[in-house]
Amino acid sequence: MDAFPKKLSLKLSLRTESNALRQLSIPNQLVDFSSNDYLGFAKSEEIFQQTHELLVSRNYKINGATGSRLLSGNHSIYSETEEYIAQFHQAEAALIFNSGYDANVGFFSSVLQRNDIILFDELSHASIRDGIQMSLAKSFKFKHNDVVDLENLLNKCSQITDNEQQSTVYIVTESIFSMDGDSPDLEKLVQLAEKYKAYLVVDEAHAIGIFGENGQGLVQQLHLHDKVFARIITFGKALGCHGAAILGSQQLKNYLVNFARSFIYTTGLSPHAVATIFVAYQQLAKSKQERAILIQNIAYFKSCLSSSNSHLPSNSSIHSVIIPGNERVKTIAQHLQQNGFDVKPILSPTVPEGQERLRFCLHSFNTEEEIKTVLSLL
Repeated sequence: MDAFPKKLSLKLSLRTESNALRQLSIPNQLVDFSSNDYLGFAKSEEIFQQTHELLVSRNYKINGATGSRLLSGNHSIYSETEEYIAQFHQAEAALIFNSGYDANVGFFSSVLQRNDIILFDELSHASIRDGIQMSLAKSFKFKHNDVVDLENLLNKCSQITDNEQQSTVYIVTESIFSMDGDSPDLEKLVQLAEKYKAYLVVDEAHAIGIFGENGQGLVQQLHLHDKVFARIITFGKALGCHGAAILGSQQLKNYLVNFARSFIYTTGLSPHAVATIFVAYQQLAKSKQERAILIQNIAYFKSCLSSSNSHLPSNSSIHSVIIPGNERVKTIAQHLQQNGFDVKPILSPTVPEGQERLRFCLHSFNTEEEIKTVLSLL
């Protein structure tokens, strides 16, 4: 037997030739401009200690969930945390998944039915697209953040649904896009969804912890939470831990428990992981200073690059500087890293060819001097 299938070897070789081969790296001690730990929660000793104290006080001396949540893995800390999350986000119900990827795949693969129509932003995350592909729905992409293109599609869909009474139309977008750091016109999207009787779904992964009075996200900041069918939130960014949740009605939660395969057929998160989520959420309400510093850092970063045509506009923690070419952007990233700054290159095919970039993630713990220095090096 050959050591490795030839077709797979060829694909790896092509990645290497295009300077796009992905490789794992270990954490470093460089100044962090690459992680999603926007508020420093992942390194918070306070959250770590409070999580330990919570587990001890509840006598949770267990290392794993022991099974899926439908069998033996639904510990009481799950229900308590989901209730807290639902209240925090002013939602009727919340359902925890093992990751944001699991949440999106589980949601779209189970909610979308045969003859349904899903309209998705062309820059939607891979987990959204994978979930859509696993469904039996008809899918159409609209131009990035282009409400005119979306409405044209909705007009066409209304003609289809008039003939197919069983069709339901869904719209999905992200409140903060993970590569460009920009946002759609959520108020206009809500208006279009209401006008065309479509169901709006918003992935809030990169908005949680940053936007909203207590970090509830951009949808709540705009007071649109009652007009969105479902919100997907993840805990691996500003909350500094792991997992995700889907927010919506109690009926939606019941449906997902019964039909979302990525929820049903997997071992649940450990009580320790869920306790960390619970404590991190409680910490959010106390983190106004961290959010204020982060907003200041974002404004300062933008002011330093205000004259650069390669800097994509963003009001979030994510900022991209376009540097076309895998080899060129990798070389510049290595230069910044050699000078003490952890800035990662984003290569094609993760982004389209010619849109390769340096992706800067800003944090509450970055200083203005660090921002000034790394941009001077750039």
